[in-house]
Amino acid sequence: MQCTAWGNTSRIVTIVVLVSRRLLITGANGHLGRRLIATLPPTYAVEAVVRSKRARATLVAHVGDREQLNITITDPTDADAIAEIGTNCDAAVHLIGTIKEARDSRYADADEKPARALAEATSRLALNQIVYLSILGADHASDSRCLRSRAAAEEILRSAPTAVTVIRVPMVLGEKDRASLALARRASAKRVVLFKAGCLEQPIYAGDVIAAIANSLQVSEPLSQAFDLAGPRSLSRRELVMRAAALQNNRPSIYPLPQFLGFALAYVLEIIKRKPRLTREMLRVLNHDDAIDPGEAADALGITLTPLADTLQRCIVNRLP
Repeated sequence: MQCTAWGNTSRIVTIVVLVSRRLLITGANGHLGRRLIATLPPTYAVEAVVRSKRARATLVAHVGDREQLNITITDPTDADAIAEIGTNCDAAVHLIGTIKEARDSRYADADEKPARALAEATSRLALNQIVYLSILGADHASDSRCLRSRAAAEEILRSAPTAVTVIRVPMVLGEKDRASLALARRASAKRVVLFKAGCLEQPIYAGDVIAAIANSLQVSEPLSQAFDLAGPRSLSRRELVMRAAALQNNRPSIYPLPQFLGFALAYVLEIIKRKPRLTREMLRVLNHDDAIDPGEAADALGITLTPLADTLQRCIVNRLP
């Protein structure tokens, strides 16, 4: 079966819905990994890579009843292990990365080393495509170490002997995920303190991200290309909180604080805590203004973006307790 979608190079990109595939998925226990596995066709066999027994238990709890799912606990920076797990796979989805750096886990460890292991393993595998989920704003020239590291990971993966499709996304909102729960807490509060309240956000619905990944795996000729994808609306952080609050019949008082106070607080937390909840590098990522036209990327990936109002309804109002 075939369908077509308009590509971003003024041509029609043919998408072939494959009857059967064998996917290697790294970082499979995260919210998006679990969601992707749950929505893949049952004919797809999945080799899921997780780091720990706890991560495996999380994945099993969400998608453990799926047939043709094999979950392996291993170090994702071990190229030999990745090559062995992916022996029979024909595509890989790389979902490893973090915006939070700790003293014993630097961005190079979280982003670049797993990418290097996958790229090295690919030279021994029969993969015809890697799909990498990156961050909108990833750039070697960024003032954020996180965004520079993600750009480095993209470059490392592009060295692999196969097509590499990069999808860069901003804040992702999905049912019961961390970002949605954090936004819901703010939206239901009476008073909300916001650092850089005017920062531009362009949240995208998790289901749209999953659809983009799934579609990119189904093109007749895998795309060696990077796509900047986001939700259909860019708005200030203050406005996003107020829109979410309005859906709960709430109107919180917003107290904006200057950015330097956030950095000062993060600096103190970094000194006194081994794993602080907030770091200066996190703020540099979170305070990146997201304001792009996502239409071209959405068309090329064959998806229709969910309106912000619908995303907030699904992720904030209809969330389960």
